[in-house]
Amino acid sequence: MAPLPPLIALRALEAAVRHRSYSRAADELNVTHGAVSQQMRRLEEELGVSLFQRRGNGMEPLPDATRIATSVAAALVLLERAVEEVGPGKELDPLVLSLEQGFARRWLMPRLARLREDIGERDLDLRLENRLENLVGDGIDAAIRYGEGVWPGLEAAKLLSVRFFPVCSPAFLQAHPLAQLGDLYNVPLLRHTHPLWAWPHWFHTLGFPPPADRGLMFDDSSLMLDAAATGAGVALARDILVEGDLRSGRLIRPLPDEVESPWGYFFVWRSEGPRQLRTLLLRDWLLREASLNFRNVEPVEP
Repeated sequence: MAPLPPLIALRALEAAVRHRSYSRAADELNVTHGAVSQQMRRLEEELGVSLFQRRGNGMEPLPDATRIATSVAAALVLLERAVEEVGPGKELDPLVLSLEQGFARRWLMPRLARLREDIGERDLDLRLENRLENLVGDGIDAAIRYGEGVWPGLEAAKLLSVRFFPVCSPAFLQAHPLAQLGDLYNVPLLRHTHPLWAWPHWFHTLGFPPPADRGLMFDDSSLMLDAAATGAGVALARDILVEGDLRSGRLIRPLPDEVESPWGYFFVWRSEGPRQLRTLLLRDWLLREASLNFRNVEPVEP
């Protein structure tokens, strides 16, 4: 077995891949830009492969660098655990992630099976909350929040943009043919309490007068979409929360009209958090999953 490269070089590689920058990796490791650059040159010579290519002001990791960095990050988590577990009175606490129920159930849950296999995270505590306060509360390492992307005192990385469009069950569409946007005025509309997830905002953005403000109202997106699937009415859906329902045919898009949300889903964390390495590893995994997100389901003919 070939000897491993020095740990300091592998740490520099992992940081450079994560930041896509030698300078930011150097800042994190408290070394100079030249030291990181030299470590990468030595690694490339030792491994016999190219690891980065310059792109603008950044350094784009090549596939070999990304593959090694993923394994190094997982190994560093294991080392961190080993050190914490032998310390007197120290116990490795679960990584706590706060997120809204609809996002957890409809976007994250189908992907959780891969989480442990991909990054080795075994102790994840999910806190389901619909609150949109601009903070990560006590005891919470990170959160996924729907918002503008600015939370004072916190770091934020955008995971997903959001589009809104109507969805209903196939049986509902058969009973209530919807050929144009104006037909929505004549059917039950399922409403959400969030102001940017409301029919009046959606209609106004498209240049139409708002519908009558009556009918079933929900503060939980998953429950509202479940109601739409039973034929209770037409729901205004965030695209990323209905990807599974659209794939399966449980819900369908009766019309092509849609609106881009000014907000999006962000991963939010404290830069001084006690489980920083695991938090960043989770962030990077979520960013990779988000980049593969399903986004292209077309409306059906009534």
